[in-house]
Amino acid sequence: AGGFGSKSLYSVGGCKKISVAGRGGGFYGAGSVFGVPANLGFGYGAFPAGGIHEVSVNQSLLKPLNLEIDPNIQRIRKEEKEQIKTLNNKFASFIDKVRFLEQQNKVLETKWGLLQEQGLKTVRNNLEPLFEGYINNLRAQLNSLLSDKGRLEGELVNTQYLVEDFKKK
Repeated sequence: AGGFGSKSLYSVGGCKKISVAGRGGGFYGAGSVFGVPANLGFGYGAFPAGGIHEVSVNQSLLKPLNLEIDPNIQRIRKEEKEQIKTLNNKFASFIDKVRFLEQQNKVLETKWGLLQEQGLKTVRNNLEPLFEGYINNLRAQLNSLLSDKGRLEGELVNTQYLVEDFKKK
């Protein structure tokens, strides 16, 4: 049964690697050193008479690989982060507006309740359409803001998905 064997030698002063490979049957067989046929002993390569031949090393293969991330992906990620920050700021602003409008609505409802309790029908008859119009206007603004909030939440989720997708790539 034939087998394959290999050895690697490293020079003490650097990173130059010398590989020896061989193929043999049992303990003895034929093999090669640097592509030159050589006798093998006990399954490993032996150097031919005359010592080790000079080896040429391709220096470009010894340089470290440049495995940096594509600058376009980095730029896209930075832009996405900025977009997320902008969307978060807009979202926070809309939330603040909604809270403010909800507080105004409660104040107006309280005032409206007080006016109704006082029983001032003449004042109420004159103010009722104004307050109802104002409250309806506030409700319309609130509905618009809630709609924007939902849309922005969807955009935020989509942007976060894209960021995660780019991170995986």
